[in-house]
Amino acid sequence: MRIKTTVVGAGVVGLAVAERLAEKKDQLLVIERNPAIGQETSSRNSEVIHAGIYYPRGSLKSELCRKGRRMLYQRCRLANIRHLKCGKLIVATDPEEEQRLAQIKQQAEANGVDDLSLLSATRVKQMEPRVKATAALFSPSTGIIDSHRLMRHLAARARKNGALFFFETTVEAIEPRPDGRYNVTVRYRDGKTDRFATEQLVNCAGLEADRVAARAGIDIDACNYRQHFWKGEYFSCDLPAGYIKHLVYPVPLPANVGLGIHATIDMTGRIKLGPNATYLPERIYDYTVKADNRKLFYQAARRYLPELRQEQLQPEMAGIRPKLQKPGDGIRDFIIQEESERGLPRLVNCIGIESPGLTSCLAIADYVAALLATGSI
Repeated sequence: MRIKTTVVGAGVVGLAVAERLAEKKDQLLVIERNPAIGQETSSRNSEVIHAGIYYPRGSLKSELCRKGRRMLYQRCRLANIRHLKCGKLIVATDPEEEQRLAQIKQQAEANGVDDLSLLSATRVKQMEPRVKATAALFSPSTGIIDSHRLMRHLAARARKNGALFFFETTVEAIEPRPDGRYNVTVRYRDGKTDRFATEQLVNCAGLEADRVAARAGIDIDACNYRQHFWKGEYFSCDLPAGYIKHLVYPVPLPANVGLGIHATIDMTGRIKLGPNATYLPERIYDYTVKADNRKLFYQAARRYLPELRQEQLQPEMAGIRPKLQKPGDGIRDFIIQEESERGLPRLVNCIGIESPGLTSCLAIADYVAALLATGSI
């Protein structure tokens, strides 16, 4: 069996890439270190379809988010994937934050997001009677999605076109061959190793993407590929379905460290708060939710949900975001790079794929396919 393409990682981006590349029906393998698809960042997030408001103009995050949003809504309709274009309110609670709303709107319009509207406190109260705000920015194209259903759909379509999935399998080494292919050494759950050759390789390994790149011989510090773990906790709210009908966000944190503790709804109308943003310098896989943080979440949320009571909050889940910045660093863009310039043709690294990775997944898949076809964009 001659393997055409290997995709490392079966999160939502890896699955989207696998589905896209499997369309040619060449032999394609998906390598995943967990026992099932989407076990890490892809299933530990707010499940929001973002509009593309906050990202720097011309960045991959901006371009792929806007393109991906359109593609994702269309795919949801065609494939009957549960979703809801519920809209989002970015709320100000003081005059300084009101000024920031105008800046956010200006940034969004520079990015091509042209459907935002500034709302008065009276209009906010009409739309969301339980939300307190002095003003708000409304994004009607923001929504939510059943991300698990999306991932199952992508995996099924990839399999239908012949993709093979290998779970509980880790990549140990990637070595160029004289014939232009790559030898990939993998380790199985039982500790045994194996090696195979592949013509193309796409690194969508999420939290481990920088380390997979290093296993191909790339100096991840010289290339600024090193990822940093940021933990985000969530608390669920014991509130009735329909308590709020839109997503409610505060004005975002500086340097896009996070979007602040926001209130989201799922497909059943259940409300959760989060995430916060905690830097994990030791790069540990810590998915615990500290019950002691209940007060902090409550204090953050009650600025815009004043009727909320602290005892209504319960620990929900935590996720880890693979950011390219440490505390105090500037905003970083996605890295989606074909590595011919480093002597590794037809190897594409997808690194630092945090939010809006879910929204952008189908657009990222198209971008990767174009890179493999041309070597660069």
